[in-house]
Amino acid sequence: MTETLEQLKIGIGTEEAIKQLQPAKVKIVSGKVEEVGEKKSKKVMLLCKHPDKLEPVQISAVKYENKGKLETSGLWFNLDSKGSVKKGSALAIFMKKAEATTVDQLTGKEIDTTMDESGYLCFKAY
Repeated sequence: MTETLEQLKIGIGTEEAIKQLQPAKVKIVSGKVEEVGEKKSKKVMLLCKHPDKLEPVQISAVKYENKGKLETSGLWFNLDSKGSVKKGSALAIFMKKAEATTVDQLTGKEIDTTMDESGYLCFKAY
């Protein structure tokens, strides 16, 4: 109870809020396929070096053009019946833009980023 009363006496600090990273060219340093969400869907997570941050940032979405409109999608690891990345998927479109024929070939690539609708960094593939 005393802790709660003490917390009510805390005032406004003097430190500025952490600056959000702005779109820039990033270098992919590593990647992995991870199961996410309740359905355990597989998604490609890429660790990238951003010029404005010491620690690597993780990016797992791409903004790309589809039928004349810009769309944003996660880098979902969907495979076709032959076990290849599904043609026309957001991941395939991103790989093609990055000139990579396999997911592991993305490592070392320098890719432009942009902001998605929620203000998060995503890869730019248009």
